[in-house]
Amino acid sequence: MEYSEPIPTPTVSSSPSLSPNSSISSNSPPSPPLSPPLVVISPCAACKILRRRCADKCVLAPYFPPTEPAKFAIAHRVFGASNIIKFLQELPECQRSDAVSSMVYEAGARIRDPVYGCAGAVFQLQKQVNELQAQLAKAQAQVVNMQLQQANVLALLCMDMDKAPSSPPPNSPQSAVGDTFITNSSYLSFMEDINNDANSGSLWEPLWT
Repeated sequence: MEYSEPIPTPTVSSSPSLSPNSSISSNSPPSPPLSPPLVVISPCAACKILRRRCADKCVLAPYFPPTEPAKFAIAHRVFGASNIIKFLQELPECQRSDAVSSMVYEAGARIRDPVYGCAGAVFQLQKQVNELQAQLAKAQAQVVNMQLQQANVLALLCMDMDKAPSSPPPNSPQSAVGDTFITNSSYLSFMEDINNDANSGSLWEPLWT
């Protein structure tokens, strides 16, 4: 009885399955790191007009943005850049925004009216307020006068109603007697007219000849 040796089966090493969308990272070069986006910092309107470099902690940048160049141009024309910077540095940050608004308004008023500036605008506004107050007081006086006249008319009507005698109702005996007296008097006057005409002979004259 012969024994046959078993034939060894070849072994296949398992390889990692690759999906169609997968890529071999070992053979691809490493991707460069992402660089941060470039941020272009535009100088503020003050530094742009003054033609100087806008620093990181520029005092004028928060209050004169580059989109409003006319705002700084007006204030710079009247006060000057050095005075504006000096004013802002002497104030706390919570008051600087109001100070810039006041300076821009004052500069605009001074350009429109070089003599009076803001004082002229304030004077005109006070004049308008006084005129409106006078008109309001006049209207209130007219309203009070009309109310007094209406009260006087109502009082006179009440007095007339109290003084007027009360008329009897139409179905009362006094009214019926009065109506009968009026009817009898008219009937008597009518009969007297007929008698007078009969005596004069005009009643029996023919109407035609």
